[in-house]
Amino acid sequence: MAEEEKGYGAGSTLLAFFLGGLVGAGVALLMAPKAGSETRKIIKEFAGEAKEKTEGYIEKMKGTASSAVEKGKEFIEDQKTVLTSAVEAGKEAYEKEKERLASEHKG
Repeated sequence: MAEEEKGYGAGSTLLAFFLGGLVGAGVALLMAPKAGSETRKIIKEFAGEAKEKTEGYIEKMKGTASSAVEKGKEFIEDQKTVLTSAVEAGKEAYEKEKERLASEHKG
């Protein structure tokens, strides 16, 4: 909750953690004493796994964002209904008060 108030949602925190892990693992691979061909093979495998995980995360975030957008649309629609009702009630009250004042001035 406090993280979201600061602008850091669970998604951005998870993404930062994930990217930090990728960078750390990449550096570890590059620094390890291995033959060039073996290192390239490991990096290629690692890149493939990272790509798959990233694509999965992106799909999950798209679903979450889509859900949030739908909830936002529903909220706005509900608020429009409430606001419309309030405006109509205000108009009715205005007309009744206007009629009451007109009848007082006539009588």
